[in-house]
Amino acid sequence: MTRLVLIVLSTLLLASCASTPTVHTDADPSANFSAYRTYTWLNKPDQNGVPPLAAQRIVEYVNAQLNAKGWRETPEGDVAVVAHVATQQQQSLDTMYSGPMYGGWGWGPGWYGGMGMGSATTRVRTYTVGTLVVDLFDTKTKQAIWRGTASDTVPDDPAKGDALLRAGIAEMFEGFPPGNVPAK
Repeated sequence: MTRLVLIVLSTLLLASCASTPTVHTDADPSANFSAYRTYTWLNKPDQNGVPPLAAQRIVEYVNAQLNAKGWRETPEGDVAVVAHVATQQQQSLDTMYSGPMYGGWGWGPGWYGGMGMGSATTRVRTYTVGTLVVDLFDTKTKQAIWRGTASDTVPDDPAKGDALLRAGIAEMFEGFPPGNVPAK
């Protein structure tokens, strides 16, 4: 019995860790990504009202992904990086029903039956959905060459939020630079 409980708990724990944001990428098919090797930040997320620690993490994680692809940050890069964060309050309705309550049917001194009325309770749940958008622009042509977006529910726990942010940016740059991997 104890083993079964441990298996169920570990499965639930792994399932909760597997949650990643919804990620989409898009790229200009005419952009020659093999010509790009340097980048510069044109607009960091801290300029958009994002909390300072979250903004630092976004810059750190995007830099790590670009550096892993062989790109390096310079004051006058081939590509300009722009990051924006948007949040939106959303609501869901959860309704619980407690009925209907049926009485018994049967045979006895007389045939009888009954029915009671059930009730419904609706709870409104308000939550925040956050979206990170990272755009890359060719600094010479001033044209957009790539966009990645990651969206998910913003958790109350900063550690969970950091894990979602890290996972979303990692997935965003998984097939970067475009060419061999189709856009998601």
